[in-house]
Amino acid sequence: MKPTPSTLALVPFVSVDDMMKIVNTIGPARMIAEIATYIEADFLRWEQFDKTPRVASHSREGVIELMPTSDGETYGFKYVNGHPANMARGFQTVTAFGVLANVANGYPVLLSEMTILTALRTAATSVVAAKYLAPKGAKTMAMIGNGAQCEFQALGFREVLGIETVRLYDIDPAATAKAAKNLEGHGLTVVPCKTAEDAVAGAQIITTCTADKQYATILTDNMVGAGVHLNAIGGDCPGKTELHRDILLRSDIFVEYPPQTRIEGEIQQLDDDHAVTELWQVIAGKTEGRRDARQITLFDSVGFATEDFSALRYIRDQLERTGHFVELDMLADPDDTRDLFGMVQRAG
Repeated sequence: MKPTPSTLALVPFVSVDDMMKIVNTIGPARMIAEIATYIEADFLRWEQFDKTPRVASHSREGVIELMPTSDGETYGFKYVNGHPANMARGFQTVTAFGVLANVANGYPVLLSEMTILTALRTAATSVVAAKYLAPKGAKTMAMIGNGAQCEFQALGFREVLGIETVRLYDIDPAATAKAAKNLEGHGLTVVPCKTAEDAVAGAQIITTCTADKQYATILTDNMVGAGVHLNAIGGDCPGKTELHRDILLRSDIFVEYPPQTRIEGEIQQLDDDHAVTELWQVIAGKTEGRRDARQITLFDSVGFATEDFSALRYIRDQLERTGHFVELDMLADPDDTRDLFGMVQRAG
């Protein structure tokens, strides 16, 4: 049935409760894998998208950002914050919501929470990159930073790439204990570690995901050996990094969108003309990813709007499958499109 203007005024809304039900209906690992297929498909049509660095409003406390994009038929954006001090004050470090809209008439077609969804899509993006960049047959991953993203990364890498062992380290032992407990029964060998050096020992994939908004050295040069894949996902704003600069100079660096990553990613430590490769070009077969067993590959991920677009597109496709959403009456719908005042007056 063709939607009428009155039905178009009702917008599907996925609340936090709905999102949790969707995740538990499908399963978190399976959901990460399915979102990864959407992200990969959209990377393959990269040139169709409008692309711009996220619009950021920085303060001493953190950052509030809008991340817009469009493929010409559907427009999407995410609102997201990043406030590292929030945890100590009892708030989430990152919260988000997102919208999809029909380009043809400008009407929104989905409103969704994205705090949970961002965690899922970040893990999904990581596994898409690792699919092309990580050493073949990798079985052990180190997770440096065991906060809100940790478990999603571990489950995604197990589901898609067959990771068997995850080695955990956080400066807060309680975070490591939390992650280890949450990962029980998910088919992984979980090894809590007391130092970052211990965590990376024997790992073919190293993921860094820390929250402090500062130039930090989570990994020093001597901690990264030949053949390792680095998945650096914690650096996502100016003035925030995790890797020593010398690691970058030894690595082949892959990014989402260079104009954004040069501002926010690990490569803000390097000259603007330092060579990087866009991940979509590897996925599309236009350039090589991992070439040999000794190569150090670095996915300098800051999160990009197309990935959120992919995740929202995926969620919209799951509404009928799961039924976990409500419809919001959020668009004015006068019988006469010119008579908005009359509609308001008659409602009184």
